Amino acid sequence: MGRQKNLFQKQSSLLIALVLSISAIADTSLDSSINKNQDTFQEVALKIWDFAEVGYQEYKSSELLQSELKAHGFNITAGIADMPTAFIAEYSNGGPVIGILGEYDALPGLMQTTSPFKEERDDVIAGHACGHHMFGAASAWAAVAVKDWLVKTKTPGTIRFYGTPAEEGGSGKVYMVRAGLFNDVDAVLHWHPSSSNTANAESSNSNKSAKFRFSGVSAHAAGSPHKGRSALDGVEAMNMMVNMMREHIPQESRIHYVITKGGLAPNVVPDAAEVYYYVRNPRREKVQEIFDWVVKASEGAALGTETTVTHEVMHGNYSTLPNDVLQKVMHKNLVKRGGIKYTKEEQQYAKTLYQTLVQPGAEIGDQEKVAPYKTSHTFGSTDVGDVSWVVPQAGLRTATWVPGTAGHSWQGVAAGGTSIGMKGTKLAAQVLADTAQDIFKDPSIIQAAHAEYNERVGENFKYVPLLGDRDPPLDYRN
Repeated sequence: MGRQKNLFQKQSSLLIALVLSISAIADTSLDSSINKNQDTFQEVALKIWDFAEVGYQEYKSSELLQSELKAHGFNITAGIADMPTAFIAEYSNGGPVIGILGEYDALPGLMQTTSPFKEERDDVIAGHACGHHMFGAASAWAAVAVKDWLVKTKTPGTIRFYGTPAEEGGSGKVYMVRAGLFNDVDAVLHWHPSSSNTANAESSNSNKSAKFRFSGVSAHAAGSPHKGRSALDGVEAMNMMVNMMREHIPQESRIHYVITKGGLAPNVVPDAAEVYYYVRNPRREKVQEIFDWVVKASEGAALGTETTVTHEVMHGNYSTLPNDVLQKVMHKNLVKRGGIKYTKEEQQYAKTLYQTLVQPGAEIGDQEKVAPYKTSHTFGSTDVGDVSWVVPQAGLRTATWVPGTAGHSWQGVAAGGTSIGMKGTKLAAQVLADTAQDIFKDPSIIQAAHAEYNERVGENFKYVPLLGDRDPPLDYRN
């Protein structure tokens, strides 16, 4: 009996050692793929930075990502959900389905070079001030590493890259959700460029936007103003009323606008004017309520100025629904990988750029840290929110920018085109790949994540997009 027990213990020890050995090989192969493809995907990121294409016009960026993923053995489905620059790239070996999100749209204006001083480019009309060139490249990079690992280890699994256009005000992912393209997915992973390293259980604001178009009557502003009705007066009257609303809405709400059309000559009463509004709140129901009030303000403004008004909903996003189960796996992997360290040259560049920040706050060196895990809320909005309400998700942020850099700033564009940005891009690819690997290795993670998801959404939840049944606004940046 004692000999049998010793033999069993010996066999168990050998089995454990074999499992650990296989796991070590798998882990090594994951890093091997990341390192092997580093030059390729960093070049992809910098090319997309150079293209700087705005929402729904990211033809070169989308084509580049598709080409690279196809070259690495992914099957491509392009033009999905009626969006020419949206696509899915998939490798399937059966098993669970993990999606990785990738963005690649730039923001209008902010045509910055990599200079640590404000120095606009004259060859583009936009800039990657939110770092989506890195977002798309790192996510594709991670998908390739996971695919290589699945093949090498013969692990059953499906890795699916979602090429998602027009996150900045175009809600590209919402149309994918509406089309049911996430219905068979077990978990979704994503990331975002930042000035620090975090992997929190983060919620966000819901939001809804629209363009309000006023129509009036042209006339000579000096010779016959009484014969005209100013569409710009309608816009200004609406803005005044909405600004008075601010006192009477929940304080965590946000309303912002920009006049996109106001006339061409002061001596002509403008017969057409347009104002573009965003409404935000943590709760989508409250967003809709405030938005409806803004619509009433537009109608009142038109009545008072004897103009007419119409509005076109441009986009609408749900708040992001956190998932602690998946998020803690991702945070563990971010801690394991650590932060970003600058070379001497990068430190000098960062110190120079740091001096241009209005309120820097964080210090050089903070990018080497990983923030402790916590639950947090951001007042921004993202179409990742809609994805999170139909499938469990987890995300992270890595230090691709100089500490203290604000998103949507020229400083973000500058650093994102340098080796500082590329270091954060690689870190994101590593953590995304690590997290996908952990989920494929342990199916109980998916079970627990779905249990939490079901508890958070409630049994009566039914997804209805805030933007309704409108088609993708492919020309919203024109």
